[in-house]
Amino acid sequence: MLNFKRRAVAAAGALALAATTLAVGAWSFGPGPGNGHGHGRQVDLQLLALNDFHGNIEAASSLTWPGHTEPVGGAEYLATHLEQARDGERYSTTVAAGDLIGASPFMSAVFDDEPTIESLNAMGVEVSSVGNHEFDAGFEELNRIMEGDADFEGADFPYLGANVVDEETGRPVLDPYWVKNFGGGVKVGFIGMTLEGTGDIVSKSGIEGLVFKDEVDTANKYARELKRKGVNAIVVLLHEGGVPVAEDTGHDCESADGTATGMSGPIVDIAETMTPLVDVIVSGHTHQEYVCSVEDPNGNPRLVTSASNYGRVFTEIDATYDKRTKDIVRSTVVGSNTVVTRDVAADGDQTAILEEYGPLAAEAGNRVVGYIAEDIKRGATRAEEFPLGSLIADAQLWNTAAADTGGAEIAFMNPGGVRADLLYAQGTPGEATYGEVFTVQPFANYVVTLDLTGAQILEALRQQLPSAGRSTTLVLQVSEGFTYTWDKTRTGTDQIVADSLALNGEPIVADQVYRVTVNSFLADGGDSFAAFAAGENRLFGELDVDAFEDYIAEFGTSAAPLEAPELGRITIVS
Repeated sequence: MLNFKRRAVAAAGALALAATTLAVGAWSFGPGPGNGHGHGRQVDLQLLALNDFHGNIEAASSLTWPGHTEPVGGAEYLATHLEQARDGERYSTTVAAGDLIGASPFMSAVFDDEPTIESLNAMGVEVSSVGNHEFDAGFEELNRIMEGDADFEGADFPYLGANVVDEETGRPVLDPYWVKNFGGGVKVGFIGMTLEGTGDIVSKSGIEGLVFKDEVDTANKYARELKRKGVNAIVVLLHEGGVPVAEDTGHDCESADGTATGMSGPIVDIAETMTPLVDVIVSGHTHQEYVCSVEDPNGNPRLVTSASNYGRVFTEIDATYDKRTKDIVRSTVVGSNTVVTRDVAADGDQTAILEEYGPLAAEAGNRVVGYIAEDIKRGATRAEEFPLGSLIADAQLWNTAAADTGGAEIAFMNPGGVRADLLYAQGTPGEATYGEVFTVQPFANYVVTLDLTGAQILEALRQQLPSAGRSTTLVLQVSEGFTYTWDKTRTGTDQIVADSLALNGEPIVADQVYRVTVNSFLADGGDSFAAFAAGENRLFGELDVDAFEDYIAEFGTSAAPLEAPELGRITIVS
């Protein structure tokens, strides 16, 4: 597929500012800026912020928002909203907090997210932190995204990664910060970071030699460095976040549905302990929408924001900048989130990008892979067995069962790697296209077959439950023939009943070695499944999406289309 993408891109060749926006959440420390647009000692400063865009450049019908009857988002409309917000603002910049690419819809993903980078360039993004999904295809590919190649110009904006360091030298492998010089004596420093846990949620083969450092220690270090350089106005772009909650947690928060008064999650402790030198924290990762006040270590309120995901919302932060102190006047900071409605004119530059890539993506995506007899769906949560996960596990087992492809006996699939449902009525009823299959598994992981003992398989199943490394339950999807019991009446890891594990009706033996297939993300211990990382005698196969495609083509014919697997491989006692 990669060669096609390169040829296709090479062969491709070559506003009305109307309507209003709807602020869905706003919070401020005081009266807000109001000293004019650049007169005297104090001037108005504007920051526009995005996060977790995930390549959603198309105005898809699936992009909705609470309280809105019409779909929202889409790069054509986001660009127009941003341009409207900038109108008349002398000191304005547009920034982002990571996951701009990765886990993207087909139009962007099939071209290695190059359309999204072109879109963000045209949209006026000036700087972004990296997120975990920027590392989906490895650090080498991230460098290509930043720098470009013969067929692709790369990002016009710097990707920052202050806490992404070389294991041997201890130095950042990306720029730790960027200073925006607006002119007229106005400078703002931006420190960019991804979450410290990035190494646990991306494939380790692509980040070999990299270490992800503590967010607070890193921000404190580079805030001091910026201050020594005379940059006192400091904003952190951090790909880590929280969740607004309908309870009083001591944080003044607002969110889209109007119910949130407080906040929970990793960002709270980070914001409470990060140096007071940082004036604003733009966060992400949790795909939540909030504008919150969290007190810094000196007890002073500090703005913490997040703009949901997929370009459905953007954040506007307004503040006064004092030229004498060279700093943001904290008491003037105002934050609000705006829904990207489609009642504005489409941006012409964005339309041109979509018109360039759309036909090429359609050509690749409309190829019929096979046929399905019904909807084959994900679960309502990641803490349950679901048909599409079973189907993918079956596909990976089938793909690697032969002696020369791995000799697999069991396959496991992580629930977070299943990104969309496979729907009967999508497109031509019953047809499963490459675009649809790719959207289900967009991460470009490889299938990996490895040795695990029965005891290690039990350990992996017990790592599905909450632990020190993860606060949520993630249920592995299992291939046909493998069964076990999850007894929720028990406590701790004993919920996974040790003597219930069986393969084709025969008990799994603790000291016996089994050939197990997982994707490369799990094989590296992703999602805190450390048991898989201990697997030996590894054999790497093809891309997981290709294995899934081959399985559908083999078993989903027009005469006998695929049906959703029945549940029950995991027996639940509750």
